[in-house]
Amino acid sequence: MSDPIPVDVLVVGGGINGVGIARDAAGRGLSALLVERGDLACGTSSASSKLVHGGLRYLEQYQFRLVRESLAEREVLLAAAPHLIWPLRFVLPLHAGLRPEWLLRLGLLLYDHIGGRETLPATRTVRRGRDPELAPLKQSYRRGFEYSDCWADDARLVVANAMDARNRGARIEVGWALTAAARAAGLWKVELASASGETRSVRARALVNAAGPWVEAVLKSTGAARHSTLRLVKGSHIVVPRLYPQAQAYTLQSGDGRVVFIVPYENDFSLIGTTDIPFSGDPARLSAGADEITYLCGVVSDYLQAPVAPVDVVWSYAGVRPLYDDGRQSASTVTRDYAFDLDLKPGGAPLLSVFGGKLTTYRKLAEHALSELLPQLGSKAPSWTRGAILPGGDLPGKDYDAFSADQVACHPALPAALVRRLCRAYGTRIERILGTVATPDRLGEQIAPDLYEAELEYLCDQEWTRTAEDALWRRSKLGLKFNAAQAARVAAWFGVRRTQR
Repeated sequence: MSDPIPVDVLVVGGGINGVGIARDAAGRGLSALLVERGDLACGTSSASSKLVHGGLRYLEQYQFRLVRESLAEREVLLAAAPHLIWPLRFVLPLHAGLRPEWLLRLGLLLYDHIGGRETLPATRTVRRGRDPELAPLKQSYRRGFEYSDCWADDARLVVANAMDARNRGARIEVGWALTAAARAAGLWKVELASASGETRSVRARALVNAAGPWVEAVLKSTGAARHSTLRLVKGSHIVVPRLYPQAQAYTLQSGDGRVVFIVPYENDFSLIGTTDIPFSGDPARLSAGADEITYLCGVVSDYLQAPVAPVDVVWSYAGVRPLYDDGRQSASTVTRDYAFDLDLKPGGAPLLSVFGGKLTTYRKLAEHALSELLPQLGSKAPSWTRGAILPGGDLPGKDYDAFSADQVACHPALPAALVRRLCRAYGTRIERILGTVATPDRLGEQIAPDLYEAELEYLCDQEWTRTAEDALWRRSKLGLKFNAAQAARVAAWFGVRRTQR
């Protein structure tokens, strides 16, 4: 079934860049449609290191503009979604034989000042015997630095942007893949197909290719020329039972020049990553290789008093970073900056393809994308996203801890851990699940531990959730905590819901 009226912007790809562009376009008064063949954030955008950060090691590569922009965005995003992004202190131990202390101190001095840091604490020196942050490390690590960055729920950040785009008039349609596209009569005519075999045609004044690792496949479908080169780099992560009780993360130098992070994860776990390996296979068929798992375990075991072995891994995941190929030899030094291909034909509709980018800079990337497209669409609508709050992020005083404590007090009949989890996931939208007064019987059937029908219904009605995998591994990480029988109950609930609809 064809859309009778052309949309201004059709975005292909439901990752962080795609939803960011659709949101920005809708907020400028443009009609926007985003299509995603799978689930929102089902690719790279849910397989990141979950960091909103400047990229300390990029200073070594002289990418000062990228680091400065990323650090500035860190503060912007923290204010926009304080339930999904929160400050985290990172400890960088001094390792004899690797980067010298003076170099790290200089880098952190730049890191503290070039991005306009406003709310996050500055770097400080930590010493064994004085500071407990070094206690989990081997005795040989006597000194280090503690600095600030932020942690993010990457998949939920994608969903929050999609919700805001919808609130501003955009249409977000999951389960639809682009099969062909061609310019005709000054517009793009795009053919779409759903997983169930339905087809439809959409006309658009501009086409945005934000398909991530599949950006070249979409380009091929349009017949447009490619001017930039995509370089796929695989990054793998492992999750193990929590390695230490303290709240800090660690930035660990490895002998190959890379760094590996240890981040407290989902209360009971530690997240370790990442690797950088050139990739040339199918981005849809990914897993962490045994050699990557061994590598990550080896790096952290060089630092921690209690070693980590592959047998300790309870979950692993891998993602492909669709990086702009800047000609660097090493996969770990390929720029994380982004580049655009703007394909213009006289009298024809524009095609903007996105290469590269990182989670931290998605908002700026979207803003830049609109600055490229607006002249082609005859619009001068100003930018607006810098001070805008994402859905659920309007916490009183931007104080997450106070908000969470207040919600626990307001719902004494519910387990405090459940209320805190819902606060972290949904922010102020928690009321749409719990209402004003909630008791377990008002939340419907408990499908799995602390997962009730009310939350699942909300996910389906408001967040494009269609399967148990969507719910357990992207809208949440409850899949880490549920056993096979509990996960099967969630899957069965979705099966019953589909038959009833």
